[in-house]
Amino acid sequence: MENQNAYDKPVSLKNILKFAVPTIAMSVFMSFYTMVDGLFVSNLIGTDALSAINLTAPIIQLVTAISTMLATGGSAVIMKKMGEHKSEEAKEDFTFLILVNVFVGLAMCAVGYLIMGRIFAGMNLSADVERYCVEYLSRYLIFTVPILLMNNFTLYMIASEKATLSLICSVSGGVLNMALDYLFIARFQMGIGGAAIATGLGYSVTAVAGMFVFSRKKSLLHFKKPVFRFRVLANAAANGCSEMATALVTGIITMMFNWTMLRYVGENGVAAVTIIMYVLMFASSLYTGYSYGVAPMTSYYYGEQNHEKMKKLVTTSLKVIAGISLVTVAASFLLTKPLVSIFARPDNPVYGLAVTGNRICTIALLFIGFNIFASGMFTALSNGVVSAVLAFSRSFVFMLITMIVLPLFFGVNGVWLATPAAELMALVLSGAMLLKYRKRYGY
Repeated sequence: MENQNAYDKPVSLKNILKFAVPTIAMSVFMSFYTMVDGLFVSNLIGTDALSAINLTAPIIQLVTAISTMLATGGSAVIMKKMGEHKSEEAKEDFTFLILVNVFVGLAMCAVGYLIMGRIFAGMNLSADVERYCVEYLSRYLIFTVPILLMNNFTLYMIASEKATLSLICSVSGGVLNMALDYLFIARFQMGIGGAAIATGLGYSVTAVAGMFVFSRKKSLLHFKKPVFRFRVLANAAANGCSEMATALVTGIITMMFNWTMLRYVGENGVAAVTIIMYVLMFASSLYTGYSYGVAPMTSYYYGEQNHEKMKKLVTTSLKVIAGISLVTVAASFLLTKPLVSIFARPDNPVYGLAVTGNRICTIALLFIGFNIFASGMFTALSNGVVSAVLAFSRSFVFMLITMIVLPLFFGVNGVWLATPAAELMALVLSGAMLLKYRKRYGY
């Protein structure tokens, strides 16, 4: 069958990149959604508004966490069934999980509106920053359901051999976001709320396209009368819990960064953290995109117990990630000042903080890619426990340790050193897990 040809082909760099390049490009464009908001907000409204975007990030990360859990975990479960030639059952599960996303999105939207006012009121922010936070988040929450569907449809398009379509949707959404940011903020004077609406509409492109794509029976995966299987939902949640943990603790760590910076240098420090997170997010999107691209291959080969292809896929992937790591580190070092100057002028106190911080944090790019790939690979292998251990240790345990200890010795520079130190510790754990489970999965 034509739908199976891509998985039946030999594992080569060329064939891997056919899966991975569209998802890398897609992931990069998705990272632009937030970066473009920051670019327009910082230049047209000010760095106080830029700080507000970062202060709302932990709540936004909660939405991302749930959608990522259901998307990555569900994709692993469904593609494993496809590899076992249980295609009809896989389609029933696919439809069921999409409906779960809709109901979860509606519930999260309602809860968000109930609690956001109290959250920001208790943060001891200036009146302007607090107002920006409420305005941005109140507009963003409107798009909770489309955001959940976007994350899911993105991965399911890739699994259905429609990675190019997923890329087109992401690019279209990114372009729409940029155009609407300019229109809403610069022309219509809608302020930071306009930035949130622009982002939400950009996300909605993939959500709307996915509804049409998966309604067609010609698609490898398509909507079918759903069957409620609690085990499928439990397995999807278990497999995707590592990605959920990563998103959740990213929000927690973001709060820690913000609190620490508020303590040392005030709201300018929060703006500097925001800029550096944009740079790291952009670089990390390359690794995340690659991991998303090869995940369906990993799940499929695991389902059919093809150890030869598994071994070749993992070996080639590690080489690709090593190459990307070297390029991103060099680029980040060389382009630090131009990148920071996009968000803050050289005479702004935020500029100096961000330049120093970015140069230190760039070291983390040597390790991040391997850690993201290892966690994603175990998710694709339906080993949610190991994946969760890797993700939780990397994003929370190690970051918590370094965030507490290093600033005591190095002050503000210790805050920047926390990320590279945590990623290095995570790399050691990832390597140990890859070696430990090598024989079980045959890679």
